[in-house]
Amino acid sequence: MSNLHSFHFACNMQEFVDEVLKTVELDDIKDALVGRPGINGLSLEQRKRLTVAVELVSNPSVILMDEPTTGLDARSAAIVMRAVKNISETGRTVVCTIHQPSTEIFEAFDEVFYFLQNIPNFQMIFINPV
Repeated sequence: MSNLHSFHFACNMQEFVDEVLKTVELDDIKDALVGRPGINGLSLEQRKRLTVAVELVSNPSVILMDEPTTGLDARSAAIVMRAVKNISETGRTVVCTIHQPSTEIFEAFDEVFYFLQNIPNFQMIFINPV
């Protein structure tokens, strides 16, 4: 790979990473240290968004998230879900499992699938645009 080609690739990669950070709303703290949970560095909500950003770097067309708001207070959950909504607005399909969402979070979804748990299987009982 020539030096010019390497430079062009690096510039495009940096632009892509910057776009990912902007999408998950971490661009303002992009130089922050992650730190240790509960001691210093990023908050739990910022860590969740960082985890999503790491997955976005592979540029997937579909993203599966299992309870992305677990362990978060209402404010932090709303911030994470705003980042999730930003991701869906880039044209990616985002599928989340979520239990007992607040009204604000529920209204952020485009479509909702309701499932009835019949152990050991699940049965879809309702599909509805929000």
